[in-house]
Amino acid sequence: MNAKPDWSIADADELYRISGWGAGYFRLNADGNLVVSAPLRNGKTAEIAMLDLIEGMEVRGKSMPVMLRVQNLLENQIKLINESFSKAIADSNYRGKYRGVFPIKVNQQAQVIEDIVRFGKPWQHGLEAGSKAELMIALSMLSEPGPLIVCNGYKDREFVELGLGMTKLGFQVIFVIETPAELPIIVESSQAMGVRPVIGVRAKLFSRVSGRWNATSGDRSMFGLNASQLVGVIDGLKAAGMLDCLQFLHYHLGSQIPNIRDIRTGVREACRYYVELVEEGAPMRFLDLGGGLAVDYDGSRTSAIHSRNYALEEYCVDVVETIQSVLDEKGIEHPTIVTESGRSTVAYSTVLMFNILDVTGFSDASLPADIDEKASDLVHNLMESYRMLSDKTVQECFNDAVYYRDEARDGFMRGQLDLRTRSQIEQIFMVIMAEVQKIADRNPDALSEPEVLKTMLADIYYGNFSVFQSLPDAWAIDQIFPVVPLHRHLERPTRNSIIADMTCDSDGKIDRFPENGEVSRALPLHEIREGEEYYLGAFLVGAYQETLGDLHNLLGDTHVVSVYINEDGSFDFVGEVEGDSVADVLSYVEYQPNNLLAQFRQTAERAVRNGTISAGERQHLVNAFEAGLRGYTYYEQ
Repeated sequence: MNAKPDWSIADADELYRISGWGAGYFRLNADGNLVVSAPLRNGKTAEIAMLDLIEGMEVRGKSMPVMLRVQNLLENQIKLINESFSKAIADSNYRGKYRGVFPIKVNQQAQVIEDIVRFGKPWQHGLEAGSKAELMIALSMLSEPGPLIVCNGYKDREFVELGLGMTKLGFQVIFVIETPAELPIIVESSQAMGVRPVIGVRAKLFSRVSGRWNATSGDRSMFGLNASQLVGVIDGLKAAGMLDCLQFLHYHLGSQIPNIRDIRTGVREACRYYVELVEEGAPMRFLDLGGGLAVDYDGSRTSAIHSRNYALEEYCVDVVETIQSVLDEKGIEHPTIVTESGRSTVAYSTVLMFNILDVTGFSDASLPADIDEKASDLVHNLMESYRMLSDKTVQECFNDAVYYRDEARDGFMRGQLDLRTRSQIEQIFMVIMAEVQKIADRNPDALSEPEVLKTMLADIYYGNFSVFQSLPDAWAIDQIFPVVPLHRHLERPTRNSIIADMTCDSDGKIDRFPENGEVSRALPLHEIREGEEYYLGAFLVGAYQETLGDLHNLLGDTHVVSVYINEDGSFDFVGEVEGDSVADVLSYVEYQPNNLLAQFRQTAERAVRNGTISAGERQHLVNAFEAGLRGYTYYEQ
């Protein structure tokens, strides 16, 4: 009988929760490599190892880090949400339709919007614009009438007139009134242009949802109209003879709603507003639920803030049946259901891939070779704690070691301990912590605060990327993203680690990782092998991250590569965007690269005149400066 291997693909999948958050798009193959499993238009799937994609990028001159977009996943997400709603509508005998719109603010990148429009064409999937610039994107990308263009956000006269002009051309532009001040602008502009617009109102629901992004829910939400403001809009439209234009009700409770019960509650309350608008005489046709369809970032499939406790099919069925049950009681015709599911549409399709540059280890300390009998009492006390350490004394020895370590640090600050003594104490302390960790691994209840120990011993893996540029939500709001090695999953990962980026900032790190619905402060990774690259991927980063990124330390946009996986299992590089050069990011902060080069030439020429360097050395320095301006802002081999 063969013995069970020490580590298996199943173990790796369970550790990194790939089957949980991967939504069927990512898995591990028999070689221990992470693969993308791409749905194909013929109903089958094709699998490509991420390492193969990296190899293809590198031969095309794209070094790490790279933002990878897999178009198949975006195409399939649009297909899934439209077909799931269509099925729920058919199964429930619902008399309305479904129309999806993508909120441009979730990812404004031109390639992404172009793909959404192209892949959404069979379902007339539309766009939502929350600003004048986003409206211009929508008006230019949607070249044919049919898809909805939902206008949210603050709208000045120019914004409104742009939309009214497209209405004249036959496009379905909907003006959602967010504040009472927008009503007279829409009324006056439409009357002046002779256009009967489709008008919507955003209701401020009192229903609140759980999760991190719940500030847009509840009656203290910054956006939307309360009951008295809604009545004011209705009366204003009646006075203008335009109540027939009010056909659209919108609300938004948050972009990531983890609990299906909150979704049902919000839909039910919105339906009450819908009923009242109909009874006021408005010929209502659309009910827009906004966003909220969550992404399971931690793979736990629970109501934890980074997860969701429902499937897409359940979401669609609950929405359809709730609307149907409320409106049927009043004999009101079923509306077209609209959702603005942005996060769930684009999150899966984008992966940040980067390599590890260096490692600082904390768990490999060894006891000092020899300890003088005259050494500090703190040294001997720590050694005694080490000798006493056992399963029964682990908590006591842990507490004592931390106490003696802190005393040593205070003594060093006061000049009572020299550097070598402090070094010995730190060595012994880390050896004790490593032994404590082994005991805690065998017996998780041995320590009262095991996460403290995990953080204390975590190695630092230095990644070739910027958190602030590529994963800003991980820094700003403690958003969790799955981070997984792209290879070596046949090996047990033995190093608890945090991941530091290239910025000179203590916040430039990832030290929060999903773990069974909770948050772990360290991620198991593999030992780095000399001369061999170690690749990691941060997944589900297609929503918000690219546009929110900043230029901390002037680390710019990464390379972006879009691939489409074909039915024969091959893949095409269908789009490549060069990452920012040093010259690019300098120009963003108002430096003129040509002027900088001219100034550097003058500095180098003065050095030649002074005899500091030769003319040949000057030219070598100038060439290096020019090459640096052209270079990638990230680490280059």
